[in-house]
Amino acid sequence: MKHEIPESLQPSYIELSRSALVKNFEFLKSRAKSGVRISSVIKGNAYGHGISSFIPLAESCGINHFSVFSADEAEGVLKFRSDPDTDVMIMGMIRDDELSWAIDNGIEFYLFEMGRLDRAIEAAGKLNKRAKVHLQIESGMHRTGFEKKEWEKLFEKIKSHEDEIEIKGICTHYAGAESVANFFRIQNQNRIFKEALETAEKIFDNMPPIHASSSAAFLTMPDKQYDMVRIGIAQYGFWPSRETYMHHAKANEFEEDHDPLRRVMTWKSEVMSTKWVNAGEFIGYGNVFMAGRDMRIATVPIGYTHGFGRNLTNSGHVLIRGERANVSGLVNMNMITVDITDIPNVQKGDEVVLIGKQGEDEITVASFGEMTNNLNYEILTRLPASIPRVVVD
Repeated sequence: MKHEIPESLQPSYIELSRSALVKNFEFLKSRAKSGVRISSVIKGNAYGHGISSFIPLAESCGINHFSVFSADEAEGVLKFRSDPDTDVMIMGMIRDDELSWAIDNGIEFYLFEMGRLDRAIEAAGKLNKRAKVHLQIESGMHRTGFEKKEWEKLFEKIKSHEDEIEIKGICTHYAGAESVANFFRIQNQNRIFKEALETAEKIFDNMPPIHASSSAAFLTMPDKQYDMVRIGIAQYGFWPSRETYMHHAKANEFEEDHDPLRRVMTWKSEVMSTKWVNAGEFIGYGNVFMAGRDMRIATVPIGYTHGFGRNLTNSGHVLIRGERANVSGLVNMNMITVDITDIPNVQKGDEVVLIGKQGEDEITVASFGEMTNNLNYEILTRLPASIPRVVVD
């Protein structure tokens, strides 16, 4: 008799905490001004949390607008949303031959060049269905967006094609609101953005919703919330930077429990095997780590193919039985070895926490990032989509 291997028996899995996400949205909504809509940014596989699992969770918290980077991510929202009225907005990549698909499915998308506007008008005319667009203004980020010399022509052209184009928003993006070093640059961006809005007001009978802030600007610059905010990293329980966290902590006079954000993700694996290694022996490939004493080690079935980088060799750590176990030896493709000499009673099958809490200790993504010299964003989005995501309370 043949037995199939259950999906749960993969080397590691990621837990998503429903209660943590509820807390995060409660805090974010408390910071939003009356009438401001929150768009949940889920690019990069929902910052590594998994689009298929995260979208229903966010909808259960009252979120009905999602922002993605590209058309393939937008297709994921259509597939995994539970409410057909939940909106999706493409902020970046959509090819001209994908516009008809987006228009037909009611997907919103950014316009930031005249050629894309022309193609959208053509596609909408053929479908006899209006394209839902957001007009992106170049305010000083210098990536994508309509330049000042184009504003009047753009708005006039949009107004003359109201049968084909429905404006869902006018927007821009601030260049680095997570750092006070960019304060004056952002103030200048906002001044330019307001000039564009003044130009639009002279042409349009009714102004569409306006949005500019991502998590960092939302948390530190309440005057720039406008009608909608695009919240990414903060909804998952992470501050965009240490500066934004300190801004909040200072405003709340450094209360004992002054961090209102809860980490949604916990990444777990298990002990695959244990053994003793004599002092003076090398562990793993090459001569990267030599046992300085008789050591007991545990092998854990994760490695750089799972997002646990090779540069965590001899510097990373995991949690086993509530204690920190240092990575000892080279991080392999599918395996690491950790020092459990001073952790009593470790056994095969014991839970291993790679990111998250166990007992009284915690390995944060921030500390993980400090060891690898990477940002929270980079660590999270590098976690493979093949790792199972499991929703827990």
